Amino acid sequence: MGIAVLTMKASVTELFLVLLVTGIYSNEEITKKSKRPKFTVPQISCDVKAGKIIDLEFLVACPAGCQEPSYHVYGSGVYASYSSVCGAAVHRGVLGTSGGTILVRKVAGKSRYKGSYANGVQSLSLPRWRESFIVSEGKPQKDVIYPSALTYSSSKSPDAKAGETTKAYQKPSVLGATAQPVTLPRGSVAEATYSALPRPSPSAVSTAGSPRPQPVGHRSQEMGTQRQDSLGSAFQKLAGADVSLGFVPKEELSTQSSEPASQGDPNCKVDLSFLIDGSSSIGKRRFQIQKQFLADVAQALDIGPAGPLMGVVQYGDSPATQFNLKMHMNSREVKMAIEKITQRGGQSNVGRAISFLNKSFFSKTNGNRGGAPNVAVVMVDGWPTDTVEEAARLARESGINIFFITIEGAVESEKHYVMEPNFANKAVCRTNGFYALNVQSWFILHKTVQPLVKRVCDTDRLACSKTCLNSADIGFVIDGSSSVGTGNFRTVLQFVANLSKEFEISDTDTRIGAVQYTYEQRLEFGFEKYSTKSDVLNAIKRVGYWSGGTSTGAAINFALEQLFKKSKPNKRKLMILITDGRSYDDIRIPAMAAHQKD
Repeated sequence: MGIAVLTMKASVTELFLVLLVTGIYSNEEITKKSKRPKFTVPQISCDVKAGKIIDLEFLVACPAGCQEPSYHVYGSGVYASYSSVCGAAVHRGVLGTSGGTILVRKVAGKSRYKGSYANGVQSLSLPRWRESFIVSEGKPQKDVIYPSALTYSSSKSPDAKAGETTKAYQKPSVLGATAQPVTLPRGSVAEATYSALPRPSPSAVSTAGSPRPQPVGHRSQEMGTQRQDSLGSAFQKLAGADVSLGFVPKEELSTQSSEPASQGDPNCKVDLSFLIDGSSSIGKRRFQIQKQFLADVAQALDIGPAGPLMGVVQYGDSPATQFNLKMHMNSREVKMAIEKITQRGGQSNVGRAISFLNKSFFSKTNGNRGGAPNVAVVMVDGWPTDTVEEAARLARESGINIFFITIEGAVESEKHYVMEPNFANKAVCRTNGFYALNVQSWFILHKTVQPLVKRVCDTDRLACSKTCLNSADIGFVIDGSSSVGTGNFRTVLQFVANLSKEFEISDTDTRIGAVQYTYEQRLEFGFEKYSTKSDVLNAIKRVGYWSGGTSTGAAINFALEQLFKKSKPNKRKLMILITDGRSYDDIRIPAMAAHQKD
C-alpha cells in the first residue's frame, strides 16, 4: 500500500503528482475526466427536505402540488434545511403549483426563522437550525457543474418517488483501480483516509413511488453525482472541517432527521376552538375527512405555548369537549388527539354548541390565556337543526371571533328544511365575507386549509376580540342648562362625536345613545335607533341646545329608565355624564342606583 505524506505547504501540482505516482489516478482516468457526460436535472418528490441532501448547490426538478400544507416549510426567504425543498420554492414564488426546475444553494444556519404566508403556502417559525438554504429560478450559472444525481445523507434517505434521482451517501472516494488509502499526518497537517470503492453506475437509481392519496367522501359517493471542489482547493481546506471532504458529523444527521422543538408561531398567537359536526347526517367517511382537515390545520398553524393553542368541541344533540386549549402543546400531539375522536351522532345543534363554547370552553381552567384572541371555527354539514343567532350574539359580545364553514349547504329544493335562513351571517363576527367560508363539497374541503389559517392568524382583523371597542352600550347624558351657552354646547357635541368615532358601531358592537337635560330631560336617541357610525354622528350634529336649570340627579334616573333599560344583557353599560356645574338636586341616590344596575 502506497502512503503519501505531504506538508500543508505542498503545491497543488506536487500533490497531483504524488497521487499519480501512488496509483490513485491513472492517465486513462485523467483522460476520462475531461469528458463531461450529458447533464440531466435530478427529480425529487415534494416531501424531500434540504437537510437530507449533501450537495451544497444543485438544480432539481419538482413535481406539481408541492403547495400542500403537509409539506412543511420553516422560514421566509432563507429556509431551515428541515423544510421541504419544493414547498419552500413555492413559498418563495420561484416555483408554480404545476412544478418545474429550481436552483438550491445551502447557506449557514440561523438563530431564528420567521414564518409567513406567501403564494398559497403558510411557512412556520423555528427558534434555530444549524443549516439553511435559499432557492431561486432554475437557471444554471455559467461554468458551474451541477450534480446529475443527488447525494443523500444516509442509506436510509427517502425513497425516490415518481422518477426521483437519488444516490445513497458514501464517504467520498477517488476513483481508481486499486484500493490505495492516502493518509495525511496529524498536528500541523490534516489527516484523511480514503477507501477506494467500486465505480458507481452511470445511470441514476430511481424507483416509482405510489401516487399521492386523494381525499374521498362525498355524500353521494363512497369515498447525482455530487458536485466536488477542485482537487487543489479541497486539500487546502483539509485543515478546517470534515465537511469539505463531504463528511457530515453524526450529530448533524441526527438533528436533521428529528422533529425540531418549536414554541409555536408567535405571529399567530390565538386561542382557537373548532366546533366540529358529529351529527348522524354527516356519515363516517365525511367525518374522517373533517378530522383530516383539522389535522392539516393543526400542522399548518405550528401550535405551541408562544403561538396558537387549539381545542376541539364536537356537537350533535349536545356538545362535548374533546380536548381543551392546555392539553396539547404542539401540532404533533394535537394531530394524535384528533385521530382518537369518535363520532357522537344525533342532530346538528350548532346554537347549543356555541352557547356551550361561550359559557364553558374559553375559561382560564381550560387554558384560555386572556391576552390571546378567542377564535371559534364552526363546521356544519348542510345546515343547523336549531337557531344560532342569540347564542352567537352573546359569544361575539364576550369577545369570541366566530368563523363559519358551511360544507354542502342547502340547495334550492332543500331550503324549506332550514330552520333559520341566512344562519351563517347571523353567527359570524362580521358579515363582510372574512368570517364565512362556503365549501361546495367535502371532496374539496382540504383547499380551505390555507385560506382559513391565513384569516385566523390575521389578528389585526379579528374585530370581535377588541372588546374595549365593541360590545358596549354607551349613553351620553349632556347638560343643556343656560350656564353652558350655545358655543360651549356645540363644543360638547363635538367631543361626543369625536369619542364615538373611536368605536366600532353596529347592533352587535358598540351602540350609542344620548340624553339632554336641564330641569327636564329629553331622550335625543336610544341605543336601538342607529346602527352605523355615520348615522350616529349625524344624529349628534342634529341635537339642539335646550337651555334651562341643572337637575343632574333627575337626569341620571331618566337615563336609567329611558335609555339603559333597553340595553342588551351581555353589553357593558357605560354612562358618560357631562356637566358644567353643581346640580340643583341630589345626585348620590341616583348614582348609587346606577352602580347597582351595573
